[in-house]
Amino acid sequence: MPSREPKAYEGKRITVTYDTGRCLHAAECVGGLPEVFDSGKRPWVQPDGAEPERVAEVIRRCPSGALQYRPAGDGPAEEPDRPTTVVRSSAGQLVMRGDLRVATPDGTFRRETRAMLCACGVSGNQPFCDHSGACGRD
Repeated sequence: MPSREPKAYEGKRITVTYDTGRCLHAAECVGGLPEVFDSGKRPWVQPDGAEPERVAEVIRRCPSGALQYRPAGDGPAEEPDRPTTVVRSSAGQLVMRGDLRVATPDGTFRRETRAMLCACGVSGNQPFCDHSGACGRD
């Protein structure tokens, strides 16, 4: 399923965005900060449940880039990893971290700091992996 506009969860000092079409359920969020990320609650993201620096640190663990953040005011945005890395996962996806420009099917480019790209060409959410093809199966 192609990504829609990410859902924004606004807190007092940080806004968390979640792109359901890119989530591959690595569970770095719920395991890393359950007081903020709890799939049993609605809304499942509570940005004010922890200090914004801690929320940002856990979000940066999300390998797919489904979770992102914006600090309130003039706080620092997520810095891309340097150098940029591209690693093939054991399932075949391309796991990328760094200062990325990802081309979309409509010919536009998205600035990303983290992405998990489809390597088998079957994803319905190109260029991102959606677990529908061989490269998304562990």
